Amino acid sequence: MSLKAKTIELRRRMQDAIQGGGQKAIDKQTAMGKMTARERIISLLDPNSFNEYDLFVEHTARDFDMDKKVLPGDGVITGTGKIGGHPICIYAQDFTVAGGSLGLMHAKKITKIMDHAMNLKVPIIGINDSGGARIQEGVNSLAGYGEIFFRNTQASGVIPQISVILGPCAGGAVYSPALTDFVFVVDKISKMFITGPEVIKTVLGEEISMEELGGARVQAEITGNAHFFAKSEKECFDQIKKLVTYIPWNNTKRADGFAIKQPKSKTYNIEKLFPTDPKVPYDVRNVIKALTDNSDFFEVQEFFAPNIVIGFARINGQTIGFVANQPLCLAGVLDVDSSDKAARFIRFCDAFNIPLITLVDLPGYLPGVDQEHAGVIRHGAKVLYAYSEATVPKITIILRKAYGGGYIAMCSHHLRADFVFAWPTAEIAVMGPEGAANIIFRNEIMSAADPDEMRKQKVKEYQQKFANPYVAAANGYVDAIIDPKETRKYVVHALEISVNKSDVRPNKKHGIPPF
Repeated sequence: MSLKAKTIELRRRMQDAIQGGGQKAIDKQTAMGKMTARERIISLLDPNSFNEYDLFVEHTARDFDMDKKVLPGDGVITGTGKIGGHPICIYAQDFTVAGGSLGLMHAKKITKIMDHAMNLKVPIIGINDSGGARIQEGVNSLAGYGEIFFRNTQASGVIPQISVILGPCAGGAVYSPALTDFVFVVDKISKMFITGPEVIKTVLGEEISMEELGGARVQAEITGNAHFFAKSEKECFDQIKKLVTYIPWNNTKRADGFAIKQPKSKTYNIEKLFPTDPKVPYDVRNVIKALTDNSDFFEVQEFFAPNIVIGFARINGQTIGFVANQPLCLAGVLDVDSSDKAARFIRFCDAFNIPLITLVDLPGYLPGVDQEHAGVIRHGAKVLYAYSEATVPKITIILRKAYGGGYIAMCSHHLRADFVFAWPTAEIAVMGPEGAANIIFRNEIMSAADPDEMRKQKVKEYQQKFANPYVAAANGYVDAIIDPKETRKYVVHALEISVNKSDVRPNKKHGIPPF
């Protein structure tokens, strides 16, 4: 056979394989409002940058008539490409081929591209759209999942790992996304759960829809399993493209620098955004935008545990990770969910050389029987651990309340913040003035002719003595009390002089976080 004939045969085979499960299956996928696996890859990557590998891989199953079935590419597309000119590795499960089910060769394709990503030190993006383990392959399917989970763990903190849920992701399959750094979901399309509605109905007699059990909104708002929520696949891909501009391509590098842009001071003016009354809430995201380049802020887990705000921005052209209490929700307290949310983000930033800025305004940890029984001690300790462990530059700004354990946990000097600044509105104390006065001056208040008036006097006395930043500054726990208008200037300087920070820690295999 001539070279030309062999080339024609190659192209025919490629065309057959590229069709996946065939036109009928593709039409069904499209009818559900979903792109095909190949369309998703092309939409996400830079034009003409995708190179596919292992197109002709075939499954090896022989039981249950599997020897008579042809599964093009074994239901997953793998390859390399670029986003914004930077190289990445990617895989996308093809639901048109056996429902994207995972068999041995399917898993081997995924683990092979994951190994490439680790060897090349580039991010890995996984697009999940699968019915789960391929039952006909038995334990081989389970082995495949295990090999993926192991690689997720080995890659953690070395290269960024991004999971995109664009269809069902059930059973053991959900643990791979849970092990990755960022999970993206799309409304009405994404589904994640350990056991589906049918199993729950059989075992527990409870009826629930797939959407109510593990839909995109559930994962973004209630469980916290998802970091980004989108209304369409296109919006989801735009979010991914934006995210990768903020993060480095591996843990030996820093994120790309961008041109410096000043904040939009007319829109985001701290003096106008920050209330003079210490009891009036405000949106801390506006304070963040008053500090950042072009007043841009890319929030992470926006809909989960909204009493704390996390996300990426740039200051002086460099990527920064922000952690901030949100007075608009539960007065910005730390609780079980917000502690988990903050701690994981802090550890990501530390692993990938992203400096941290913490904005503090909270009355402490959320009290209550439910929180205590949910393990707020253990979960709250994760924030302490994450900040203490982090060696990137850490800058803390105390805006208003910093009471009790909350003051310590939100990256105080005691957890080795490099710089702690406070606004003159800051209140740093063991507890709020009202509660403190009731305890310290209890006898005087109760024996007074007018207890209410005496209580007011003692609250004011406590405020003057302790509910301010000057006592902390006198002890060196605050480096500078600053004019709010000068916050960006102080932050820029702190970032510039800490760029070569070196933090020596005890030699050990690893610590033991309060998981």
